Amino acid sequence: MQTQLADFIRDTPEGREAEEILRKCVHCGFCTATCPTYQLLGDELDGPRGRIYLIKQVLEGAAPTEKTRLHLDRCLTCRSCESTCPSGVHYSRLLDIGRAVVAERVPRHGGEALVRRTLREFVPRPKLFGLAMGAGRAVRGLLPKSLQDKVPTLRPAGTWPAPRHARRVIALAGCAQPAMAPSINAAAARVLDALGISMVELPGAGCCGAVRFHLDDAEGARADARRNIDAWWPDIEAGRIEAIVMTASGCGVQVRDYGHLLQHDPVYAERARRVSELTRDIAELVLAEGDALRARLGARAQPREPLAWHAPCTLQHGQRIRGTVESLLTAAGYELTPVRDAHLCCGSAGTYSILQPELSGRLRANKLDALLEGGAARIASANIGCITHLQAGTDKPVLHWIELIDSRLGPAS
Repeated sequence: MQTQLADFIRDTPEGREAEEILRKCVHCGFCTATCPTYQLLGDELDGPRGRIYLIKQVLEGAAPTEKTRLHLDRCLTCRSCESTCPSGVHYSRLLDIGRAVVAERVPRHGGEALVRRTLREFVPRPKLFGLAMGAGRAVRGLLPKSLQDKVPTLRPAGTWPAPRHARRVIALAGCAQPAMAPSINAAAARVLDALGISMVELPGAGCCGAVRFHLDDAEGARADARRNIDAWWPDIEAGRIEAIVMTASGCGVQVRDYGHLLQHDPVYAERARRVSELTRDIAELVLAEGDALRARLGARAQPREPLAWHAPCTLQHGQRIRGTVESLLTAAGYELTPVRDAHLCCGSAGTYSILQPELSGRLRANKLDALLEGGAARIASANIGCITHLQAGTDKPVLHWIELIDSRLGPAS
């Protein structure tokens, strides 16, 4: 796609990156066929190709409008289009650049601005978020359905094994997951402990930065990244850990991108690149110990159970991890039911379910229909946002897959 960027961005790092991305696009439209919002709305401007044209026009000097911003806001950043694109167009990074320019030139006002500001200041603060979640659970029965959906019932976390192995990894606690589902990281720690790896969380680390980044606060996201790097760096530098483990696939996408996010920071660029290199989804780490896992599982009779697997967009499109969790669940005795349109987003997408509730709700209904039509009694996923969002629409239990592996392994020996 030929383009002539305007003076305000042409010779900037963002401009050079945007031009490279735009030149790869051959406007074939393959991406449109796999775009969730285009499928719902049928509007070219609510698909990747149309949004690319909108961003191109803005970067060439056209004045954006609130309508421009609306079409960009409606994008889930699910990156299904990137998995489909035959030309390797890095649409999500172009979208980040376009959204930043549009947000600066078409400021938000009133309630819309207040909601976004509240979300980016409230959600990334684990202590504050945890207090609010606790208060919400105390009065959950009195809350309207829309708020009950955001306050999941608490599952017991169980024990977290003390570090005892020579092999050691760091886990990111994150911001929302510790309050919403502390059972996830505890289950991951038990599974890894059974495989000869100790998992620890380090004080000082917090939100990965994704919340602020996707709410028009790139500098806040960079500050979150620097804080996490500072918390992890002494152990990385000393060679005390072999990986940084993500149990929320949404956080995994963000932390893997630290090298790009801080590439122009003279102090943090190299450290950020190293952190990105060390970052692993929990599925990658468990799969690497597949023989040990199968040996542990084989020592116990594993009842077969039909299970619906929902691969979060951040796992299958963002991190390009496909088939890994499926193989682990199958090894643990679960029979995965067929899921129609498994590549499509469930509608959670971080804060999307709050900012775009109508579209998000329609996507969730479609996803649950597809997940449950195979007769599964439970649903597994890999991201706290997807788990909470899907659970709000069904009475079938929705769990993190690592919790299911943990339950099959049983108590540590």
